Amino acid sequence: MTVAPYLVGLDLAGRRVVVVGGGTVAQRRVAGLVAAGADVELIAPEVTPAVEGMAVAGELRWTARRWTPGDLAGAWYALACTDDPEVNAAVCAEAEQRQVFCVRADHAPGGSAVTPAVGHHDGLTVGVLAGRRPRRSAAVRTAIVEALAAGLADAVDEGAEPVRPGVALVGGGPGDPELITVRGRRLLARADVVVADRLGPRDLLDGLAESVEVIDASKIPYGRAMQQEKINELLIEHARAGKFVVRLKGGDPYVFGRGFEEVLACAEAGVPVTVVPGVTSAFAVPALVDVPVSHRGVAHEIVVVSGHAAPGDPRSLVDWDALARLRGTLVLMMAVERLGAFADALLAGGRDPESPVVIVQDGSTRIERAVRATLATVAEVARAEEVSPPAVVVIGPVAGLVDHPVTSRAT
Repeated sequence: MTVAPYLVGLDLAGRRVVVVGGGTVAQRRVAGLVAAGADVELIAPEVTPAVEGMAVAGELRWTARRWTPGDLAGAWYALACTDDPEVNAAVCAEAEQRQVFCVRADHAPGGSAVTPAVGHHDGLTVGVLAGRRPRRSAAVRTAIVEALAAGLADAVDEGAEPVRPGVALVGGGPGDPELITVRGRRLLARADVVVADRLGPRDLLDGLAESVEVIDASKIPYGRAMQQEKINELLIEHARAGKFVVRLKGGDPYVFGRGFEEVLACAEAGVPVTVVPGVTSAFAVPALVDVPVSHRGVAHEIVVVSGHAAPGDPRSLVDWDALARLRGTLVLMMAVERLGAFADALLAGGRDPESPVVIVQDGSTRIERAVRATLATVAEVARAEEVSPPAVVVIGPVAGLVDHPVTSRAT
């Protein structure tokens, strides 16, 4: 006789949770745990770039060594996510001894807890378990959430047609999982393989079926990065193997996201590609801190500039003197490292030193913050405030319309 699991919601806010393993399986789980407010310690000698980024940001603690007995002391919940079955079994054995519920990622029956497919809508949390059939769990969860969003909760249809092999280039928005498009969310739920950026909506990875392969294609500024050529090869390789591949990117894939390079590579290889535009960080992130990139009577132009090359760099295609003469809104992306050089170029071209500036770091995420300055002081203020990527910089009168929050986030 098969015994059905008892589905329960855990309040992990402020409570110690131990994750053993630092690969893509752990990466998928820790985002949801952090979102739940858990005090997460991840134990692994190595981690993915995305997990490393979370540790650097202080969202979790990374203990860079192998698991040892006693590591679960004081834990309320544990996850064994290594690629070594013996280690996972030992972690679960210690959890059993300490009466700590434990998920075993490589062999669900070996743990005392099972992770459901989880979705959220309008204050509701939907969890689905389908008797160790994770793809069905994820499909039903997505169907329920989409039906709720559309007001058709009594018309859930689980029998979606299979997706043909190929690649979907999906813009995931600035990071908040609720800012991905409905189409992007639907295709993500049907993926066989997901090639994910660090800046995409990482919380959504936790809701994928266990059978979905997640490839971390993160590019940490001035640090570890997967080369673009390798990303292109992976997309083509998995699509040719008969898989439906979702390339999940932050923001919009065509706004300084190198998305069209991936489209061209797939087209040359004969791999069909679907493009799903996303909410671009260039406009969405400023909006979240009450900075409209345009405003009647204030700004009649919006210019978005990539900051990967400094003024005077032979690679630069930007006419900084022309930008300095404009009076509207200038949005700088990927500009933190060279912010001083950009400010100097604009000042030298005649831009008003008192032009308001807002820097938004980690926009739309739980650790979002905004730093305000003027064009003359922005480099000094950014250094003093230890601003780090990812960040969006807005220069112009719209950055000074308000100096305090005037809107609130809907929950």
